[in-house]
Parts: sequence; structure tokens; C-alpha cells
Amino acid sequence: MSPATQALQRDDAQNPAMLWVGDGLRAWREPAGRAGNRCADCHGEPKTSMRGVAARYPAWDAALARPVSLAHRINLCRERHQQAPALAHDNEELLGLEAMIALRSRGLPIEPVTDPRLQPARGQGQALFSTRIGQIALSCADCHERSAGARLGGSPIPEGHPTAYPIFRLQWQSLGSLTRRLQGCFTGVRAESPEPFGEIMSALQVFLRERAAGMPHEGPGVRP
Repeated sequence: MSPATQALQRDDAQNPAMLWVGDGLRAWREPAGRAGNRCADCHGEPKTSMRGVAARYPAWDAALARPVSLAHRINLCRERHQQAPALAHDNEELLGLEAMIALRSRGLPIEPVTDPRLQPARGQGQALFSTRIGQIALSCADCHERSAGARLGGSPIPEGHPTAYPIFRLQWQSLGSLTRRLQGCFTGVRAESPEPFGEIMSALQVFLRERAAGMPHEGPGVRP
């Protein structure tokens, strides 16, 4: 990140992602679905109840018996407790709720993957991270480990840590999820992208959480 982009992220008055935070807080307080429940009815004030939540996702879901991302968890709450339909992975309302919750973990360390139920997914994600895929036959590690710090198309190659999602990406001119960013990488190597809330995508995100463990959560962030 350039100094200018870093400054944009650090100033909440200029960080464009904060617009979604406001939308997410409104959605938190409004009833939804046939049940007419609000997020606040179960979880109360997000400033306290959601503190640290984003730093420990993906996490295990007992009913599905597999890990889910934070966005997926929000959708599961909608379906199970509000009797509302699931939202698409980069739906504006879903991004707003995710951004608002992410803000409550700002500055807290991303937690390591210690839940033994997540270990198989962690291994699956690590294998995918290291496996060459697509018509271009590149792995995540080829770019984000072995070539990190080099340049591609004039832009620096980052280490690929998921510390600031959801992010306002200047290239997108909008807020986007980690899933959207990963889908872009799959498209870039001309590989078929996993389902947004599927097991493969979740496994990759579990490994990325472990890889970034201990780093401060920055979300919602700004990126080039």
C-alpha cells in the first residue's frame, strides 16, 4: 500500500468503506424476514457483542458440520432466526453487515486456527494454496510467497493476507469481500472458481486465517 492509500484507510472520515458500516448498522437494527427479528434482538449492541468476532472467522458451524465465513454466518442467521432469504456473497446489505462487524475487531490480532474440527479444512486449504491450477498453471504460493514484493503489470505483488476484509478496492470503486478477491485470482489464472459459500472456498479461507494469525485486523480496509 502506498502512503496515500494507508492514510485513506486510517481516516474514518475519508475511508469510503465506512459508508457501508453505516448501512450495516441500520440493517442490524431493522427487522427482517417473516420472523420480523432484528440482529440486535439476539446480539444487542455490536460495539460490545461483536468485538473480536471477525478476527476468528472462518469458524465451525455445528449444523453444517464444516467451517463458514463471517458472511456465510450472517446469512445462516438470516435464514435460521429471521426466516429471511440468504443474500448473494457481495450483496450490498451483506457487505454492510460484514463491514460493521469487521470494524469491531479493528486492531485485534487475527486468531490462530486452534479448533480441532477446523484442522482438516486448514489442510485442504493449504494444499489448494500450494497447488498449481488453471490454464496458466500458477498456485497462490507462486505469487504471494515466492514472488511477493515483485511487480506484476506495474503493481506490487502483496503477500496476500486477509487482514482488512471487506475492502474498498480502488480498482473496483466499491466494497468487496475476500471471496470476491479470491474469485478474481481464480479468474486470473483461468481456473474454475469454487462456490462462494462452498467447502473449498471456506477451506482456503481457513488456511489464510491461520497464515495471517497474530497480524492485526484492519477491516474494513482500503486497497489499490
